[in-house]
Amino acid sequence: MFSTIVVGTDGSDTAAVAVSMAAQIARQNAATLHLLSVSRLAAGVGGGGLASGDPVGGDALLKLAADRMLEKVARQIEGLDVVTHTESGAPATAIVRYADEIGADLIVVGSKGMQGKRRIIGSVPNTVAHNAGCHVLIVKTT
Repeated sequence: MFSTIVVGTDGSDTAAVAVSMAAQIARQNAATLHLLSVSRLAAGVGGGGLASGDPVGGDALLKLAADRMLEKVARQIEGLDVVTHTESGAPATAIVRYADEIGADLIVVGSKGMQGKRRIIGSVPNTVAHNAGCHVLIVKTT
């Protein structure tokens, strides 16, 4: 039923629950699992970077850290075709955009942010669910 699954992760314990569920579904469907990490980069805001002459600015360090985190998570998933990818920007927008670009059948996100203040101002799972062009599974992580 699913051949391409995208799961967002920030390396947290709650995100690990969503990754685990996505991996289980990917195994059951012999699907490719795409691990995606999205950073809110602050280019041009006192963080160095190429514009300031610093070749390894804050954005580059954030991307490097995200890449390393994804590699660590991917190593823990056995028996699956796993692709890692990092994006920058608003997490929900980046997840939906990436899923659209690769033709994903399913997006898996954790439920963090669906209660309290974040629910009112907009959470990642809520925004993904309302904007995705494919199925969305919101995993109970809190």
